[in-house]
Amino acid sequence: MPRGDKSAYTDKQKRQAAHIEEGYEARGMPDAEAERRAWATVNKESGGGKKSGSGRGHTVSHASSRKGGHAGGAASASRTAAQRSASAKKAAATRKRNAAAKH
Repeated sequence: MPRGDKSAYTDKQKRQAAHIEEGYEARGMPDAEAERRAWATVNKESGGGKKSGSGRGHTVSHASSRKGGHAGGAASASRTAAQRSASAKKAAATRKRNAAAKH
């Protein structure tokens, strides 16, 4: 089985990865990176692909999904609109400065 082959995964795991990937892409992440992170999340939660056989299952942990949900809103929710705006302006200036330094 070549690296990256998804045949060992269950249909549910494939659906989970697709759903996670859509969420990343909706937030503007490149397709390849979104797919990589989605499968990494599925692997971390379920222990990788499921293989047949008695006693070969793994317990499923949703800790990484919960962590991602909590981490997303908590940081910006405690800041005022002015603070968020100032941070965005500072980030834009940094990106502009770094782009100018490259060329």
